[in-house]
Parts: sequence; C-alpha cells; structure tokens
Amino acid sequence: MPKPADRRGILSWMLFDWANQPFQTLIVTFIFAPWFASAAVGDPVRGQALWGTAAAIAGAAVALSGPLLGAVADRAGRLKPWIAAFSAPYLLGCLGLWLAAPDMAQPWIPLAFFIIAFIGSEYTLLLTNALLPNLGNRAEIGRISGSGWAVGYLGGLIALIAVLLFLAPSPGGDTTLLGIPPILRLDPATGEPARATGPLSALWYLVFALPFFLFTPDAPPRARAQGLVASGFRDLVATVKNVRLHRSLFAFLIASMVYRDALAALFAFGGIYAAGVLGWGLFELGLFGIVAASAGALGAWIGGKADARHGPRPVIRVAIILLIIVCMVVLLTTSQSVLLIPVAPGSTLPDIIFFVAGAFLGIGGAVLQAASRTLLIHQAEGRVAGAQAFGLYALSGKVTAFIGPALIAAVTAATGSQRLGVTPVVALFLIGLVLLYWVKTEAEQPTGKPA
Repeated sequence: MPKPADRRGILSWMLFDWANQPFQTLIVTFIFAPWFASAAVGDPVRGQALWGTAAAIAGAAVALSGPLLGAVADRAGRLKPWIAAFSAPYLLGCLGLWLAAPDMAQPWIPLAFFIIAFIGSEYTLLLTNALLPNLGNRAEIGRISGSGWAVGYLGGLIALIAVLLFLAPSPGGDTTLLGIPPILRLDPATGEPARATGPLSALWYLVFALPFFLFTPDAPPRARAQGLVASGFRDLVATVKNVRLHRSLFAFLIASMVYRDALAALFAFGGIYAAGVLGWGLFELGLFGIVAASAGALGAWIGGKADARHGPRPVIRVAIILLIIVCMVVLLTTSQSVLLIPVAPGSTLPDIIFFVAGAFLGIGGAVLQAASRTLLIHQAEGRVAGAQAFGLYALSGKVTAFIGPALIAAVTAATGSQRLGVTPVVALFLIGLVLLYWVKTEAEQPTGKPA
C-alpha cells in the first residue's frame, strides 16, 4: 500500500490541476485557439475546421494509446516517473505555439505543436488522476476531486487575469488594463500576445507542478522495466474482455464517452464561436474566460460538496441538463438577435447573454468533470486497477473525442456556418444523458452481480 497522503500531499495533488489548467484555458478555449482560427488562418470558418481536425487527430492518438499506457503504468506501480517523462512533450508543444503567425501559409506547423502538447497534457492528467484513490477513503474522494477541479479553475482564472493585465491590449487601444504596453514589447499586430500563451503555459507548469512531484505520495513499485509493455498489453486485453461483465462500469464508460466528447468540443470551440459570431477580440475573450473560470471554480467546489452528500450520478445528470440549456441559448443568439428575437444594431445584449452563458458553462463543465472522475472510482473499485481504469476512462473519453471536433469541422465546412457547425454538441449531450440510465449505484445492483 502507498504511504497515506497527508494534507500537504493532497494539496500538492490539487495544485497539479492548477499547473495544467492554463493549457485548457488559454490555449484550447479562450485565447490561442480563437486567435489562431481568425488570424493565423485568416478565415474563421476554415480556421474552425482546421482546429477541429487537429483536435480530432490528438484525441484519436490519446484514445488509441491511453489504455495501454494505463495498463503498463499499473504494472510498473510508480507513476511519477511516467508523469515527468510525458511532461517533456507537453512543454515542447506549448513552446512551439510561439511559431504561429498571422495569415500563415503552413498553419499545420503550430497545429502539430498543439497536437504534441495536447497528448502530453492528457497523459499527465491520466496518470495523476490514477493517484486520486490513494488520497482518501471512498467518502472523501468526491470532495477531493471537486476541490481539485476548483483549484484548477482558479489557476486558469489567475492566468487569464495575468494575460489581460500584462499581455492583451484593450479594445481599440494599444495598452493593457494596467495602462501599460504589452510586456516584453509584444506586438499585437503580429499576434504575439496570443502566441505568448504557449510559453506562458509551459512556464506556469514548470513552477506549479513541482510540489506534486515533491510531496504527493506515489504508488509503490511493482515490476521491473523488462517485459513491462508486453505484460501491460496482456493485462489490458484481459481487462477489456472482463469489463463487459461489470455492466454498470461498462455503461458508465459508454455514457461518459459521449457526454465528455460533447463537453470537450464545447470548450474547444466556445471561444472560436464567440470570436466568429460576435467578432470578439483577445480582450473580450479574456473577460469571457475569466467569467467562466470564476464560475467554474465556485461550481466545482459546490459540486464536490453535492457529490459527497448525494453521490456523483445525480450531480452529473444536473450538470448535463445545464450544459444543454447553455448550448441552446448560445446557438440561438447572434450579434443581431437573442433567442431569435431581433435586437437593435449595436446592442450589447448578445454580448451579455454570451457572458452569462459562459458563467454557466464554467459551472456545468467543472461539476461534470469532477463528478465523473469520482463516479469512475466508485464503479471501478475492486474491479479494475487504478491507472488502467483511468486508461479506459481516457479511451472512453477519447475514442469518440475525434468525432465531436470532426463533426463540427465537417458541418462547418459543408454549411459555411459556425452556428450550424456547433449543433452536434447538443445531440451528444442528450445521448449521454439517456445512457446514464444504465449506470447503477451499488445499492441498485442485484445481489452477487458485479456493478
């Protein structure tokens, strides 16, 4: 058994979410991706399609390799060396985003670095999540998971505020909110403030991931390196064959495969959509991200409390319903209308509606991710080993993760409309909500039957 985690070890594990979150907040959602689609590509519709293709490739790569990685890591026991190793491609990919530029002839160069960073980020999160069961008992992990997501959202919030204070010029001006030019003489005309979010995310990770490696207890070593991959592969094959016997766990993996795909697509394209439909620039997108991250931090903390009290399954259902409502409101709002009702030219009401939707997106997304992490542990306990369970979770979250972005890319390209291009997200949320019916608690299982 690993050494029990003390308070410092638990807080350091939570801080890893803080260290990793700027990649999702600054690059995937609110700053780099929207700038890339509108400026580096020069055409928001084509840019959304290209970003969707890159996200699909990265998601497919994680889906195909994540379960084997989890099985091999379970065999090895210790997870921190693996996490440190996969931090290297993450850092390299983030640094490479600086190479983007306006109206690029070859936008696939920064997209390739994005794919590398995405894969590295997902691998490190998969393995740190596998340490969650070692941090507390069954009754505590829901609160720890929710608090971890809250800390992560706070990290994203602070990073966004730093961008607005020091990097992003205010609308129509050449100074930041502090009234100063962008630091390091970054040139907004060449997109340098947005491009700098890549190196900033790398530096942020280097600084704030360190306590995790120093203070969070690792799993004990179990096997030597020789034959590790072959043994891990055999374990994975056996687990895949047996997981169908655990009907509720299997149902959860399928349900989460669908609704987490919808959530990932919503986060990946929310900023791109706002930039294209409302014409938002870097400053407005930064404020949008601050609203979403602030609400997400609060939502994750409240969701963790609700998870501990009511269990993760009802919390997940409420979060999905909230996100469906958010999607419908956003899709029915443009710069000329709100919920299909025309507004006066120059009205700020559409922008206000988007900001409110961003707050509920942050709440719903944080609650859904934290509660899903807890429900996986409940379903897998005594059935599937930790890292392997999270490997399967990565597979269930990524095996169709390329489908959401690919559908958005295809529908966007076919219709020439960003609004119609995002509609598949609603259908995926609805399907995931229905599939949760077959996910049961221990009390709902027939005696002697596996969950």
